[in-house]
Amino acid sequence: MKRILVVVDMQKDFVDGSLGTAEAVAIVPVVVKKIKDFEGTIFVTYDTHFEDYLESEEGKKLPVPHCISGTPGWELDALVQEALEEKPYFAIQKYTFGSLALAQLIAAETDGEEFSVELIGLCTDICVVSNALILKANFPEVPISVDASCCAGVTPELHEAALATMQSCQIDILR
Repeated sequence: MKRILVVVDMQKDFVDGSLGTAEAVAIVPVVVKKIKDFEGTIFVTYDTHFEDYLESEEGKKLPVPHCISGTPGWELDALVQEALEEKPYFAIQKYTFGSLALAQLIAAETDGEEFSVELIGLCTDICVVSNALILKANFPEVPISVDASCCAGVTPELHEAALATMQSCQIDILR
């Protein structure tokens, strides 16, 4: 069975930048180890916004500029980038929480083969849950999991709530 790893938004702004948290910083070594040890195909998402972010619907609700294309905050965390340099991967820019293109690219990459998907990254309660649910909707018979130790939410409480939501939707939570 082909294995897919989706590394969600491990960008500087979410780790230790404008929306960073201590929990996000704490998962970096575990994420790096997961990437280095992973045997399979890796997809990496980049939350991507532009200078007009504050005028967008998201920017009106979360008025903190982040992951502005071309800025240091948009780049992957340096240790995560270093781990990925040892592996081939597909990079996907996404302009909102979840990516429909991710599901299409995974379908093209697997081309009828049996596969499983594991997600890791940030933020559990926003982009990880959004992408996990999109993937489950597109691939209802595919084993989809989230490694809780390689994710962090906006708060620890929201992290746990998102994990419970995903588990309710038949996404396996690895602890």
